[in-house]
Parts: sequence; structure tokens; C-alpha cells
Amino acid sequence: MTVQTLMGPNLKLPVIVAPMFLVSGLALVQACCRAGVVGSFPAANARTLDDLRHWLEQMQRFQQDNPTAAPYAMNIILLDKMNDRKAEELALAEEFRVPVLITSVGDPTAVVSRAHGWGGKVLHDVVSIRHATKAAQANVDGLILVTGGAGGHTGQLNPFAFISQIREFWEGLLIVGGSISNGQSVRALEVAGADMAYMGSRFIATEESMASPEYKSIVLESQASDVVLSPVFSGVPAHYLRKSIERAGLDPDNYSAEDVKIKNIKAWKDVWSAGHGVGSIHDAPSATVLIERLLREYALASTKPVFGG
Repeated sequence: MTVQTLMGPNLKLPVIVAPMFLVSGLALVQACCRAGVVGSFPAANARTLDDLRHWLEQMQRFQQDNPTAAPYAMNIILLDKMNDRKAEELALAEEFRVPVLITSVGDPTAVVSRAHGWGGKVLHDVVSIRHATKAAQANVDGLILVTGGAGGHTGQLNPFAFISQIREFWEGLLIVGGSISNGQSVRALEVAGADMAYMGSRFIATEESMASPEYKSIVLESQASDVVLSPVFSGVPAHYLRKSIERAGLDPDNYSAEDVKIKNIKAWKDVWSAGHGVGSIHDAPSATVLIERLLREYALASTKPVFGG
């Protein structure tokens, strides 16, 4: 089954803009969809269920008014202890027939059954071969491989190793995230055996992003060496920007969980995330301008002659 079959004919570039907590809002999602890539948001970004209903009403109207836009996706965290309103989020997704659900941290089996009932697709985040195997058994429509270098809660596996091992048992849609900041990288993933790229950090520094001006500025100033891997802030290993840790009043090379507790520092709100691809981010254009650039880079990479040819 092709990417267009699953994602629709309006997709211009095989990219999903990842759902980023406190960053992905409706302005970014709609701009991405209008430009021809899948825009997404975490359900948690809508702070109340009434807010989430309002967001989905707006997305429903957006789809009606923009019939040539790419589909949008909503992310639902499935683990009860991390999301005590997942049942209500899924019910709203069903009511508004959300076209694509991105599920994280948990068993997607029940969600797949529900979503397929309204014609929705389910893509599941995985960080290991074991998680991918379980998700495949749940009959998801696509696997999202979160590889080493990804922003937020990251994986550890090299993308080449991860892709090739998953392709030994999975023939379905394969999306890969981790340090993807340009169109050349999108094409490289296809050559390696993936179907789509999962891009997050590059879209933090866009006009439509909900990230603060200071957050965007730190992204533009940072290199891969400024990305710090730490389990301290959220309890799970995640990547954070060194300058944002300093901004929160901590020494990035010497801090403890007790220091974080005393200062009441919150992950994502007080310390900010990005992946290793930040070193390739040098401006904060509109999402439309950025996607046009990605399209040009992707097209150029796709026409490059084969070595020796």
C-alpha cells in the first residue's frame, strides 16, 4: 500500500510534522496541511476537553474549506498514568472522525479497532524492536521509528539499523524521526527503506509555532553538541537544549533530581527540547516557506545521479 493510499492524494512531500507538546498549535498544523504535509498536534496541547472539542471543530471546518489540504493527525498518549483523559480524547477523535491518530506509550490495539471503524488510520511511536513487534501485532497502519538524535523522548537506535531490522518483518507504512532538518534527509530515509519522515525540531523555529521567541532563538543558536540527554526532568530519557537548562538556573553538567524539584522546573515548560538536527536550523520562516524549501531540496536529492552513473 502506497503512502498516497494511506495519507491521501494531497500529500506533496512524504513528511509528518511531529506533535510537539506546547509547540504544535492549530496555526502550525493548518499551515503544514495547506502546504502539503501532514500536520499534527498532541491532544494534551488543548488544555481542557472543551478546548480539544473546539480545536477539532476548527480542524473540521478547515478540512471542509481546504479540500486540497493534506490530512492532519492528533496524538494520544495511551498509558493511564501519563494521560487520565485518554478515553475522552479517543471519544472526541471518533466523534470528529480524525483522519490520523498518532499513539504513544501503550497498547494501541483497542484504538486501532475504534479508528478503523470511522475510517481513521493509526500510527504508533516505537523506540525499540520489541515495541515495533507489538505494535505490528496490533494491526496499526504505520510504525513511527523514533531513532537516536530525536528531540523530546528519544530513541537510541541508529536509523539505518532500525529501519533494516523492522523491514525484516514489516511491509507497511514506515515513518522515521530523528535529526531530520532538510529535504535531502527526507529522501535519504526513502533510500534506506522508509516511506515518510517525522520532523519535529525543524518546525519549532517557524512563525506559526507556539514556541516562545526565546525558545526559537536558542534553537537557532544551538549545535548538536548543545543537546543534552537526561532522564531527570520527566523521568524518561529525553533531549534538552543546554542553554535552556542554564536559563532555568542549573549547571547543565552538574544537577540532580533534587535540584530540579527545589527549583520546581518542569520539562517542556521551563527546559526546552530539540534533537541533534538543530545545527542545521538557521532561520525561522513561515511553515509554508519552509515546506517549499524542503520540496526543492527533496527534488534535487531525488534527481542526483547514482554513483558511477
